[in-house]
Amino acid sequence: MDLRQYTLVPGRRDELIRVFDEAFVEGQEEWGMHIVGQFRDLDQPDRFVWLRGFADLPARAKALEGFYTGPVWRARGPEANATMIDSDNALLLKPVELGPRYPVLESPRPPVGVAEIPQSIVGGAVYHRASADDGFVQFFTDQVVPILADTGAEPVAIFESLVVENNFPALPLRDEVVLVWLTSFRDDAAYEEHRRELAASPAWQGKILPELLARKPQELRLRPTSRSQLR
Repeated sequence: MDLRQYTLVPGRRDELIRVFDEAFVEGQEEWGMHIVGQFRDLDQPDRFVWLRGFADLPARAKALEGFYTGPVWRARGPEANATMIDSDNALLLKPVELGPRYPVLESPRPPVGVAEIPQSIVGGAVYHRASADDGFVQFFTDQVVPILADTGAEPVAIFESLVVENNFPALPLRDEVVLVWLTSFRDDAAYEEHRRELAASPAWQGKILPELLARKPQELRLRPTSRSQLR
């Protein structure tokens, strides 16, 4: 799984989303990739975030080589690249747990041309870790997840870094060890209610939050595009 966060030329995010949703969803899935979700970052107006899955590492190398040398990228890649300042903010991840709401490749996706933007929010965080064997995954699943679930944010997916050599070096990856979790809220009000409940939780404020803050979290608050499966 790639988690990719692009910094864009100011004001051009919708332009990239149009190209992406028109051409790059099916264009990549024809090579065996799974485009799980595409998002507007609600806190960074010039950031585009997306998730791309692979069957395994050999399939990743084959699919990326095929797509980025193929006709879809040749035709629309320059248009997409013109919107980007930085496309190197990318993490290679593997699943810790995928819940029943996590999309599979065959999950429904609105067709090209649908303009309605979902009201849902995909939330979560990226936590930075010292090493892959630091015990943080168990801490998160045992102690953090129950409180998230009790406050309306049961994770849809939990990932951690896949610590291997990048097998498609044309696309750089961040050299970091992280844990990433994602969930979905039906709308802004549900997201805000979750945040209020966390703020009122003694266990969260006293025990969990200090541990999470020590890991320099990047909070995620994302709006799915009209064609995102994860929403």
